Amino acid sequence: MNMINIQRRLLLGSMAGIAFASTGLVLAQQSKLIEVWKDPSCGCCKDWISHVEKSGFKVTVHETGNNAVRAQLGLPKKLGSCHTAKVGGYVVEGHVPAADVRRMLAEKPAIRGLSAPGMPLGSPGMEMPDGRVQSYTVELVKEDGSTSTFRRVEGDR
Repeated sequence: MNMINIQRRLLLGSMAGIAFASTGLVLAQQSKLIEVWKDPSCGCCKDWISHVEKSGFKVTVHETGNNAVRAQLGLPKKLGSCHTAKVGGYVVEGHVPAADVRRMLAEKPAIRGLSAPGMPLGSPGMEMPDGRVQSYTVELVKEDGSTSTFRRVEGDR
């Protein structure tokens, strides 16, 4: 093999490595993008969005309400809350802590997503002035709509 062919192969190999690395970077950045649907007047949704942004996520917000998108994404109504989000191909419903979203994205389970049904007091975006936290469960939502416990948050009262 002559020197020009060796240089071409090295250059092509380097270009392939850069392309592969940048693809990984794009995928990592996409997994940090959260798309949220909420009511324009909901303050707790804004607080949850602030929580996930402080945790390193980039957020796009749709001020159109979330009932239609929740139904479109196949999330059972009983698991509903005041906002619905999509991240990394998953649904995140309600006041799910950013740490649980990160865990889900890292573990990549074969699920539809996570839900913190209702609006648990003390959850991210629902913080109480006295610091009180209500016990609640972050539900793992399976593809068939059934659930199991992803994490139990124990309250202080």
